[in-house]
Amino acid sequence: MLNARLMRLDDQAHEHTHDHHQLVLSLAGRAEFEVNGRGGEVCRMRACLVPGDADHQFAGMGDNRMLIIDLDEQGTSDEDLQLLTGLFETPRYPQLDADFQNLLSYAGAELERYGSDPLLTRALGGVLLRALHLRLFGEPHAQVVGTLNLERLDSYIVEHLARRISVAELAQVACLSPSHFHAQFKDCVGLTPHQYLLKTRLDRAVRLLRESGLPLIRIAEECGFSSQSALTTAMRRYLGLTPKRLRSAE
Repeated sequence: MLNARLMRLDDQAHEHTHDHHQLVLSLAGRAEFEVNGRGGEVCRMRACLVPGDADHQFAGMGDNRMLIIDLDEQGTSDEDLQLLTGLFETPRYPQLDADFQNLLSYAGAELERYGSDPLLTRALGGVLLRALHLRLFGEPHAQVVGTLNLERLDSYIVEHLARRISVAELAQVACLSPSHFHAQFKDCVGLTPHQYLLKTRLDRAVRLLRESGLPLIRIAEECGFSSQSALTTAMRRYLGLTPKRLRSAE
């Protein structure tokens, strides 16, 4: 069985257990999950893999649109069974690169239009599962881009997060030309340097909103946004929630 569907998760917390696996992806907005005691969030940049029989709780955060794939192992070929075993061995919250997000947007649009066609829903769900499996278990990027020291880059980004950081600057830290750095970083991380910087700024802003009482203008400054309105615009676009709504939902 493989079924892909679109739905909105409401703000009320729900608790489920079912014997089939589930992949939850966001077309818009966010949701919070806890699977076998492991918490995480679903947004445009992050998915959730729920193994069959896993206890899980979830709640939508404001306006959201989720693409949910339900699947079990009955009647599954040996090759597909191996794929499912790898993906759903444990709860996961995998990061989604820009190419996968484009694929997800396409699948969501097709399901919106032709979601009653079971052949289409199975085909789109299978493509998304295979694409995610390749990203998690495909050829190790480290062999291709061994010259990148990601730990060093992360430390530099965190240290200078409050100001503008250029790609040329990061390339200098990595001792590469800007063009080679951009290509290798995309291959290694699955995001462009600009996308990764934005994700890091948003992750930091979300943590500060949840864990501190700092005013929004201070959080925007500490995370490298040019203004409070720039922070609000980025969160609304990529997380589907404003800073004030995120803080009030805690």
